[in-house]
Amino acid sequence: MAAAPLLELRRVSVAGRGGVPRLEGVNLVIEPGERVALLGPSGAGKSTLLTVANGLLVPSSGEVLWQGEPPARSRRARRRQQARIGTLWQDLRLIEELSVQQNLNAGRLAAWGWPRALLNLLLPLDTAANAAVLARVDLAAELLGQPVAALSGGQRQRVAIARLLRQDPTLLLADEPLASLDPRLAASLLALLLAEATPPRALLLSLHRPDLLAGFDRVIGLRAGRVVVDAPAASLQGAAGGLLKELYRGEDRETDGERTSAGDSEPGEPARTAGAGPLWAAPDQ
Repeated sequence: MAAAPLLELRRVSVAGRGGVPRLEGVNLVIEPGERVALLGPSGAGKSTLLTVANGLLVPSSGEVLWQGEPPARSRRARRRQQARIGTLWQDLRLIEELSVQQNLNAGRLAAWGWPRALLNLLLPLDTAANAAVLARVDLAAELLGQPVAALSGGQRQRVAIARLLRQDPTLLLADEPLASLDPRLAASLLALLLAEATPPRALLLSLHRPDLLAGFDRVIGLRAGRVVVDAPAASLQGAAGGLLKELYRGEDRETDGERTSAGDSEPGEPARTAGAGPLWAAPDQ
């Protein structure tokens, strides 16, 4: 019997302001070992999709399944589910007043009980494991006792990645983690995340740069809350690559969480309907 997908969204919709949905009828399947890039202009719904995928946002309609299971009802079972899902947010969500060590251990909180989580605030725990994960992101163990507030921007970015690795999730989610990074650090960070996405793990990473698709297996393109591209990354070359330009058409008219009253259309062009299919889909999907 085939293993269940790591993540499955079935006709997921999320209501937005002014009657404009943030997501609308999204179907998405992520299999073990897949490295999936999530593209789309600002306001397309990328962050919303990732927040639904990690369970922090309950959709208005549709189903979310993690390894074939719906969200658990009991707190303990839900914590076990959450331990399998790791998210790297664009704003990092580090606690600046706490040490690097304490922030790294935050990646283990879903797996720990509350007594050990409380002890993490008082004592340095699992120093060897934390030093090892820092080494993987080219940071020295001497930083473990430093408060996050004392770190540079690049160091904070790598601590956030180290926290994700410390969690050791099965499904890795990343929300535009390459934004505001210099090219060298961005390339290093991306290579590390792609290397982590080997079976049984998978990666779903939001990008704003189609030029960074090398190394990904698949591309999901969002526009106005709907999936309009779902294709192997290698297929989006030549004539098909023009679909990515279409994906970003008129981006300057869109902002996060809002869209123009014309919706997804250029002047004089009919609006795309809610049931419209992808601009490009992988064969046999």
